[in-house]
Amino acid sequence: MKPVSFSGVIRKNVGYIKMTQFTEGSAEQVQQSFEALRKQNPALAGVVLDLRGNPGGLLEEAVSLSNIFIDKGKLIVSTRGKVKSWDREYKTSLAPIDNHIPLVVLTSRSSASASEIVAGAVQDLDRGLVVGQRSYGKGLVQTTRPLPYNAKLKVTTARYYTPSGRCIQAIDYAHRNEEGEADYVPDSLRKSFTTAAGRPVKDGGGIEPDARVESAILSQVAITLLRKQFIFDYATRYYYAHPQTPAATGSAFVTDEVFEEFLKFLDGKDYSYKTRSEEALDNFRSTATREKYYDGLQKEFDALQAKMKHDKKQDLLRNKDEIRQLLEEEIANRYFPQAGRIERSLGWDKDVDEAVALLQSPQKYQQLLTRKN
Repeated sequence: MKPVSFSGVIRKNVGYIKMTQFTEGSAEQVQQSFEALRKQNPALAGVVLDLRGNPGGLLEEAVSLSNIFIDKGKLIVSTRGKVKSWDREYKTSLAPIDNHIPLVVLTSRSSASASEIVAGAVQDLDRGLVVGQRSYGKGLVQTTRPLPYNAKLKVTTARYYTPSGRCIQAIDYAHRNEEGEADYVPDSLRKSFTTAAGRPVKDGGGIEPDARVESAILSQVAITLLRKQFIFDYATRYYYAHPQTPAATGSAFVTDEVFEEFLKFLDGKDYSYKTRSEEALDNFRSTATREKYYDGLQKEFDALQAKMKHDKKQDLLRNKDEIRQLLEEEIANRYFPQAGRIERSLGWDKDVDEAVALLQSPQKYQQLLTRKN
């Protein structure tokens, strides 16, 4: 697996780098990708660093990656625990490759650990903007200890702290409820900090984006088609029916005719499912039965259930755009593995749309970077 799964110039001189993990040498790959983008396009208006879904990895790589865009000698992250002699500060040690180009870091709910270190440093030092959804909130440091029989014990020994002094750990393991379960830090207990320019930020719950974008939620019919591998199977069939590689990655595969073929491909196949509305109705019935209200509501319940009964064919047509996009990505992946899927998905990616809009609007970008309320 390459740490940088895709890089290129997208939409009017905006560079894009997708990084999937923080393994050894990953920061160097990001640097090489960034330098290649600048060389290919001297008029680069900004760069989007995509850390969505990145679970993290090596701490040193997170510091090195930050150093590409952040000045030498800046604190990126510190670790603090009960043993004070183990506390450490990690600062940038080299001159940056570019500390002026507008920068946007994309995060999602599954961006964790080293991804959050980079996003937190960029945000706290006001080097760029964070766009997307709040990150996972993994702010704990683990250390391994040897055990007999070639086993090891992984122990939490410290917490990560961003340059402003906040810890982004979301689950408070130190305080548990009566059942012994740990829970998320409540908003009422989250403390406020400020970035280098005085912007307010909070601890205890991942990295909050400067510009939030609601995460896309797939329809139940799309989820079912993915789970039962019908989209995968059709893409394979399409590939063998059209073995010649397209001239360019941007050419569309799923025309109206191809979508109709896909609907015929589904004829006779079982892709039964419950809509979220039906699931909510089932939950309501269970609760009403348990609380002994159901007998008095059964007539209305049955009428509502009958009215909501979904037509699978209509659901396919109602969610045509979404299913079409999934097909496009899967088919593109057959001809241009990994890079083709990512490049195709950028065409309808709301997070990327927001990032590009900010980079192409210097005034709005600067407003968010200096906003103090």
